[in-house]
Order: sequence, then C-alpha cells, then structure tokens
Amino acid sequence: MTFVRAIAISGRHVGGLVGRFAAVVSLAATLAGCYTTGENIEAVPTDYRQRHPITLQEGNRTVELFIGRSRGGLTPAQRADVLAFAHVWKREATGGVLIDVPSGTPNDRAAHGATHEVQSILMAAGVPGGAIAVRPYRLADPNKFATVKLAYPRITAEAGPCGLWPHDLGPTDFAAYDSNKPYWNLGCASQRNLAAMIDNPADLVQPRGDTPAYTARRTVVLDKYRKGESTVSANPNENKGKISSVGN
Repeated sequence: MTFVRAIAISGRHVGGLVGRFAAVVSLAATLAGCYTTGENIEAVPTDYRQRHPITLQEGNRTVELFIGRSRGGLTPAQRADVLAFAHVWKREATGGVLIDVPSGTPNDRAAHGATHEVQSILMAAGVPGGAIAVRPYRLADPNKFATVKLAYPRITAEAGPCGLWPHDLGPTDFAAYDSNKPYWNLGCASQRNLAAMIDNPADLVQPRGDTPAYTARRTVVLDKYRKGESTVSANPNENKGKISSVGN
C-alpha cells in the first residue's frame, strides 16, 4: 500500500513538472511573437534621415561639346564652358581631367582639332598638362552625333532612390500601419533635393576652417567701441537713391 502511494505521489510530481514546462514553453512562444512584432514595427525608422540618409560618394562632373564635321574649333560659348569647367576643377576635383574624343565618326577630324584648343584653355586656366588625358571612343551607331566629353571625378552627395513603396499605405497586416508609423517614401524627395543643392558635400561631415581675421578692420571697430562710438560702417551712397527728403 505504501509502495502504491509512493508511485501515485511520484506521478503527481512528474505531472506537475510537465505542466510547468508546458507553461514555460507557452510563455516563451508568446514573448517571441511579441519580439517579432516589435521588429516589424521598427523595420521602418521614424526619422526620415535614417530612412533616406545623405551619403557622400565619388561621381563625375561632365561637359559635352558638340563639334560639327566642318568646324575645327570651338564657339565662343564653348570656350566659356571649358574655362568655367577648368575653374571649377581647381576647387572640387579629386583627380585629373579626362577628354573623350570620338573616333570613326563623320566629325572625328574636327573633334580632334577642337581637342587641342580645349587642352590649351585648360592649361591656361591652371590645369597641369600632366593631369589631362585624352582617349578615343567609338559609338555603336557611327551616324550618331558624337561629342567631345570632358570629365573629372569629384565628391558628390546623394540620397535615394525615391519612389520605392515596399508596403501599401492602406490597411494591411503590416504592423507599422497599426502603429501609425510614417511610410517609407516620406521625406525622400526633400533629402534628395538637399543633397543636390549642397555646394560642398564635405560640409555635411565637418565645418570649414576659419579664415584669418581682417586685423585692420577689427582694430578700427575695437577702437570705436572703446571710445563709445558707433561701429556701424558708413555708406557714402546711402541717400543717393532717394527722391524725397520727407521724414529726414
């Protein structure tokens, strides 16, 4: 009788352990489901700067010159384009200038003649001759109007691509919809436009260095401040555009 009672007690003990183990497994599954839902909600960051960050990359600045078959030089407007290209190269380029000249096209001879003028303008504007490289290229369609292409590498700011819709905006089973999270494409156009308008992409990473102070002007201003005088600069043409003295 005692042996049977011990077996019954042991059976109840084992049953209790099995019940506790089942409860732990059920609780773990519930927590896992909650964690998975949290991951789905955070899949779309709330901050648009995290969804569409502006990144710095190395791209090319390119200028194309259209050279006719019967012309061996550049037009005045094209000379101005090449000169402006050279000035900007000195400020933002990260490499040399590459000139692509068409070959096997009806205007290839005229393009080669214009290339010498391009090189002269670049070197006169301060681009070293060793930083200029010329290479020929061919078109798949020789009858297509080929251009002389000038290019150099530079640092660019980019964001996007925009117009991606990984999830519907309407009611879906996506957890971010029930949590009132912003949709993926929100803010992409603003970030892309901001990246296109930045003059120096390095400004996104660090501020520019301070230039030396203008000592002469600073001395004059401090001297006036010490004497209690006005430090405002006088404008000699202040009343030049006035047509009436009313209110003086």
